[in-house]
Amino acid sequence: MDAVGWLTLYIVLLLFIPSRLIVGPLGSAGAPSMIFGLCSLLLWGFLFLTALRRVDLGPQPIRIALGFLLFCVGVSYVLAMSRPMSPDEVSPADVALIALASWTGTLLLTHDGIHERSRLDTLIWRFAVCGGLIAALGLLQLATRQLWVDQLSIPGLSSAPPYGLTTRGGYPRPAGTSIHPIEYGVVLTMMLPLVLHVGFHHTHRRFLIRWLPAAAVCAIIPLTSSRSAYLGALIAVAICMVGWTAARRLRVMMFGLAGVLAGFLIAPRFVDSIVGLFAGADEDPSIASRTDSFSLAFEFIAQNPFFGRGLGTFLPKYRIFDNQYLLLLVTVGVVGTLAFLAVGVTAVIATLRLRRRLEDDRTKDLTVALAASICAGFTCLFMFDAFAFPMSMGTLFFVLGLAGALRRIQQTDAIPTFDRGA
Repeated sequence: MDAVGWLTLYIVLLLFIPSRLIVGPLGSAGAPSMIFGLCSLLLWGFLFLTALRRVDLGPQPIRIALGFLLFCVGVSYVLAMSRPMSPDEVSPADVALIALASWTGTLLLTHDGIHERSRLDTLIWRFAVCGGLIAALGLLQLATRQLWVDQLSIPGLSSAPPYGLTTRGGYPRPAGTSIHPIEYGVVLTMMLPLVLHVGFHHTHRRFLIRWLPAAAVCAIIPLTSSRSAYLGALIAVAICMVGWTAARRLRVMMFGLAGVLAGFLIAPRFVDSIVGLFAGADEDPSIASRTDSFSLAFEFIAQNPFFGRGLGTFLPKYRIFDNQYLLLLVTVGVVGTLAFLAVGVTAVIATLRLRRRLEDDRTKDLTVALAASICAGFTCLFMFDAFAFPMSMGTLFFVLGLAGALRRIQQTDAIPTFDRGA
């Protein structure tokens, strides 16, 4: 089965249906993209278990790392349910498992459901186009100072309480279809390396068409007023530059410098507000809240250091850490947190090791773009409780699946035809 069409529908559900619209009876597990991810897990299981013949490609490191993460989360869940627990923690723990299962389904189907490089390129192109469209929505929100998506109603889906466009430093913060501007910025930074790859290497498409998504994403990221987005974009571009030629690095740096100068000329006060996000960080209440959370977090970590108190059981009423890794240490312990990090580290290492065996510049650039996207996504988790935001985690697990798919496709292409049973 070729899963590109199925995964395209997942991208549409993930990015275009506002995250606040859910299937009411299912609560926070009722986002359409999350339900679709669970279907992806069932579909992957059916296809994997019923396959009559597979090409032996050896161990798949990303799948192995994911399996270890699921094992650790399962152990944490069993231990949590075996000890006294507040009744209002049980349902969030179940929802957290459902969410992880949904993201797992997305990763596995992306990893194993794409069999040709051309189909992988098609999926990445569609992902880039969708990214360009939600970036354009953010620009529209800034220009009109309205969210627009808060007026959207879809039969069968219920919405959270009314919400509006937030501001920082007197400037509006676009959120696209996300729950929060931070999530919106993080999703865009994970897309940034891939839209740049499309612009540079999908040369069979018209110049303007292939660069429009990158132009929209590059235009909106500086306007998010989000430290997470700025940090993620900086890391993503820095990693991409390692794989670029000197001439391309120079062009990108000149383009970035021109953008900064244009910002000073057009909106100097906005540039000052961006600088203030970092220069005045020690006086920012949100930064103070994050740093003050460490002492409380370490108290909970000391109680269950290895497997934590259970994923999803640390409720917002106790504390909002705004740091997913700190929350993971509390909920799944040191072992579970290391297992989660191992998924990202494994994907990056496997992708970059693949690059060393390649001769095709286009594929080599894609490996770096995927590694940059994964690094940006995992780094931004230090800045917010990402597991509570379905769009950011859905995007991260999808990109992890793309990395696994590229590695598996290149392995398959390296096998002689007669070894594949042809």
